[in-house]
Amino acid sequence: MLSFAAPAHADLDTDFTSELHTYGIYGQKDYNAWIGKIACKRLYQGVDADAFESARFVSNQLETGSTTEQAWQFLGAAISFYCPDQTPVLERAAAQQ
Repeated sequence: MLSFAAPAHADLDTDFTSELHTYGIYGQKDYNAWIGKIACKRLYQGVDADAFESARFVSNQLETGSTTEQAWQFLGAAISFYCPDQTPVLERAAAQQ
């Protein structure tokens, strides 16, 4: 009987965590992934009407002392990894600046 190993693939949450580290955002991998997925869910369900509200939500979840820039970086990474179809939300926010 032959058995084959499943093809190797990257763990999305680990990749997300690695991306956050490039912005100086640390914390538990599972917690950060959960916040990223919740941010996407809030956008899908209309809890956050725009990226500004979503970034505010993220900011409230990050460690004390995190910057506004880090909240936006986190949100951008979360959208990129977990809900890329929400990219227009970020584009609209950028156009308003």
